[in-house]
Amino acid sequence: MPHSWLAQRTSEFDSSGIRKVFDLAAKMTDPINLSIGQPDFAVPDAIKAAAIDAIQNDKNGYSVTQGIPELQQALQARVDAQYGHADRRVLVTSGTSGALVLAMLTLVDPGDEVICFDPYFVMYPALVGMVGGRCVMVDTYPDFRIDIEKVAAAITPRTKMILLNSPANPTGTVATPEEVEALALLAKEHNIALLSDEIYRDFTYDTPPASPATHNEQTIVVDGFSKSYGVTGWRLGWVHGPSAIIDKLTMLQQYTFVCAPHPLQHAAIAALETDISPHVAEYRQRRDLITTGLRNAGYEVASTGGAFYVFPKVPDGAGTGTEFVTQAIENQLLIIPGNIFSRRDTHFRISYAAKIETLKRGLEVLKKIGPQ
Repeated sequence: MPHSWLAQRTSEFDSSGIRKVFDLAAKMTDPINLSIGQPDFAVPDAIKAAAIDAIQNDKNGYSVTQGIPELQQALQARVDAQYGHADRRVLVTSGTSGALVLAMLTLVDPGDEVICFDPYFVMYPALVGMVGGRCVMVDTYPDFRIDIEKVAAAITPRTKMILLNSPANPTGTVATPEEVEALALLAKEHNIALLSDEIYRDFTYDTPPASPATHNEQTIVVDGFSKSYGVTGWRLGWVHGPSAIIDKLTMLQQYTFVCAPHPLQHAAIAALETDISPHVAEYRQRRDLITTGLRNAGYEVASTGGAFYVFPKVPDGAGTGTEFVTQAIENQLLIIPGNIFSRRDTHFRISYAAKIETLKRGLEVLKKIGPQ
């Protein structure tokens, strides 16, 4: 029977809960959709024009695995200017997710432990499980701050990696420079790989984002174009780290993704020259609107300084996150229950990558079903 052919790893996880909400949205008429974790602004014209030009000029075959030289050199120059490391190299990947997959395949063996922070991006436990590793969760509730003593206590002889995401999905929390430095030095002290997912680094609203690579030259940093330029469907990411690690990631990309989409790499060069600060400023205003509105309505909302998410606590007496989200959906509001991102089911995620009118409609529903 076909079901007997399935590998054991396929039983470790279900279809993404976020995808299920996306599917639900497609069936609803005029939903208030605050579930989607992607920018709602149009791709800047210069970037679209560069993509079209590359396609029309037949840049449609394979590129070299590590990325076209022009893009690689532009990214390398940025990395060199920021860090000044003698041994830090760049690889262009098939999306940020592709970079994460390659990193897990390269660094994590069956039985190895990976320290993650709860709440976490939904993909992290799945990817660790796919390669036979085990996620060790470090709780960050209620304010989603990193307690370095908790991290140190979670380290065992099997710890292979610490996974940091700042600005974070789903909380929008930005790790402080002190937290980042302490984590970087802890990983260095224990000779543990530190993987820093910085896909939202352009969306920070209060203070510049800190990277652990500043304090630990062995840090592997994952970044990408998807969120910053509204090209989530283009699958363009990049990763930088020590050359010995990047060499192995490059080799594995040859046997998996082959290369990032070739014509779109040419568009990425134009993206690097595009100013997105007006969009960031607009998202800052949306952050302020949604957090102020929620707090005025009586919701408990932790500080959120980046990405485009807020992760409020379910009001007392409103049940679990899943029950609360079910009630929201009954009122045409699409949000994501916290248990998609956490071992707890006490919160819910809002994406404010939506028009102001949509955010205001969402706030009205949340006032209606919120604290009484």
